[in-house]
Amino acid sequence: MDLKYVVEIEKVSRTYRRDEFEIHALDNVTIRIPVGHFVAIMGPSGSGKTTLLNLIAGIDHPTAGRVAVGDEEITGMKERELAAWRARHIGLVFQFYNLIPVLTAFENVELPLLLTYLNKAQRREHVETALRVVGLADRMDHYPRQLSGGQEQRVAIARAIVTDPTIVVADEPTGDLDAASAEDILTLLRELNRRFNKTIVMVTHDPRAERHVDEVYRLDKGVLIGVDTTVAASARATSA
Repeated sequence: MDLKYVVEIEKVSRTYRRDEFEIHALDNVTIRIPVGHFVAIMGPSGSGKTTLLNLIAGIDHPTAGRVAVGDEEITGMKERELAAWRARHIGLVFQFYNLIPVLTAFENVELPLLLTYLNKAQRREHVETALRVVGLADRMDHYPRQLSGGQEQRVAIARAIVTDPTIVVADEPTGDLDAASAEDILTLLRELNRRFNKTIVMVTHDPRAERHVDEVYRLDKGVLIGVDTTVAASARATSA
C-alpha cells in the first residue's frame, strides 16, 4: 500500500439527538495519520475520543465530512459493506478484552479467521504465529479464566492482528489493568508497531502512553485542540 496517510479524516462532525437535545460529539475535526505510526487520542471524558475511534473503525457514520482508511473512502458505505470492510482491514482491541469464556485462547484468536477462506491448517498457522508474537505460545489451550488480565489482553491483541489488518484500533486497552500489566501492554503495542510497521490508533486516558506513541491527538468537547509529537517519535526518526 503506497500511501502517505492510512487515515484521513476531513472536516468531520458527528451529532446525536437525545430527546429534544442535539449533542455535538465531534465538530469539524481534520486528522491525517501517517502509515505505520502509533498514535494516541486523548482528552477528558465526553471529548469525542471513542466517537472518533468508531468512525475510523467504520462502526459509526459521520454526520458531515469524509473518512478514508487505507485506500478506501468509507463515508458512504452501507452497513453490509462496512462489516465486510472491517473484517478485512480493522483489528479491534477493547478495554474489557471481549474474550468468549468457553473458548480457549487459540479458539478466541481463531474467530476472525472463520470468516475467511483459509483452511484449518492455514488458520492454525496464523493463530500460532499471532500468539507467539504476543508471547503466549504456551497458553494457547488455556481458557480466559485461567489467564491474568494482562494475558487476556494479549490474547485480545493476538485476535486483532491475526488477520493482518490495515490498522489496529484500541479503545482504552490498559483501562482495566494494573500499572505493571498496563506498561507491558503499551510496550507490546509499540513492539508490534515497530517490528511489523502496523498502524495503531489508541484511545486512552493513560498518561504513560505518551512515552510509547508517535503522536498524541488531543480532543476537548468534540474539537481537535492540538497534536503533539512525542519523544518516541524523535527516537524513531533518529533510528530510521
